[in-house]
Amino acid sequence: MGIADLRFLAVEDHEFQRAMLVKILASLGAAKIWSAADGGAALRILESLDSPVDIIISDLDMPGMDGLEFMRRLAEGRFPAAIILASAMESALLDSVQTMSRAYGVTILGVIQKPITLGKLRALIHGYVPLQTTQYGAGTPDPLFSIEEILEGLENDEFLPFFQPKVSLASGAVKGAEALARWQHPERGIVMPHAFIGPLEEGDCMEALTWTMLRKSAAFGREWRAASGLDVSISVNLSVKSLADEQLAERVTDLVRGEGLDPRHIVIEVTESATTTKIGRALENLSRLRMKGFGLSIDDYGTGYSSMQQLIRIAFTELKIDRSFVANAATQRSARVILESSLEMAKKLNISSVAEGVETQQEWDLLGELGCELAQGYFIARPMPGDLLVTWAAKRACGECKGR
Repeated sequence: MGIADLRFLAVEDHEFQRAMLVKILASLGAAKIWSAADGGAALRILESLDSPVDIIISDLDMPGMDGLEFMRRLAEGRFPAAIILASAMESALLDSVQTMSRAYGVTILGVIQKPITLGKLRALIHGYVPLQTTQYGAGTPDPLFSIEEILEGLENDEFLPFFQPKVSLASGAVKGAEALARWQHPERGIVMPHAFIGPLEEGDCMEALTWTMLRKSAAFGREWRAASGLDVSISVNLSVKSLADEQLAERVTDLVRGEGLDPRHIVIEVTESATTTKIGRALENLSRLRMKGFGLSIDDYGTGYSSMQQLIRIAFTELKIDRSFVANAATQRSARVILESSLEMAKKLNISSVAEGVETQQEWDLLGELGCELAQGYFIARPMPGDLLVTWAAKRACGECKGR
């Protein structure tokens, strides 16, 4: 899609700077440009249009509705534009605003420190990828399910794992896959986790899903080896409540072996918070799982205050670095420092490092440069049904799949 086909909205309170921004966009070949003096005026324009704007270039410090509120309101209205933030504010504050915007679900294309120049703007616009949209401005709510409906689905065996591959940054070889829960609803098709994880947690019913995922993941692991020799580990998330069960390690081991898979082919993922209650019981279970051959992974590393303490307490074999540090490392000094420190620590502790949520070539290249061992994310592959992973891995081995 060329610049002439894109729709732009310039949001800038300074009249001269707004006019200059419009002029720069026009000189780049843009033909569809709207402009507004603050966030409120911008929202009124967006609401009046029949088709979505592709790219919004917005200032932050504006009278009326400032850029911070504008980002929030964009998320609430589900306007599917990519945002370029333009401001003269300090870089640390701009980093915080980017993080805030992404937390709201707003797509940030990049940040420009004022003054805006043709070269800066062109570089970011060339990185634009059209967003997947549904009905414009509709704000269609996600389907709501009662806990009774979800439990009925579990009882009817409607839940299954999708698998997102983990690959070596050095060789590109497929080394593992994370099992991610999906609900194959008889009427709504594939339902994503946000529609059922919350109710299950609130209803204290996560264990039912945990055992379903573990059983089906182990079965797929056995089938992959038997059918094609695909030798990969499978990562399965363990619910917080499960760690309080003194029989957990025996139950997990019996289930996995009962499906014909050796425990060494399963990696148990736990979040930091999972080990902060009933510490003794949790440490006993995790230690016993490790003794039986399971891998142990600390998920979303760096997002909680207790990360380093958990690395001392538990014999982890893998450290998963949270997506937020991966996404921001190329542009935010603080995120890069944390990413580099995490990778260095994993290396010194002799455990594997896995970067989550890798979505761009730039992120892939940076992780390789910094010595990260494994990566997973949309740049490599989206989560897929288990029966498709073997085909995908075979194509990758032949060089037909992206993500190196």
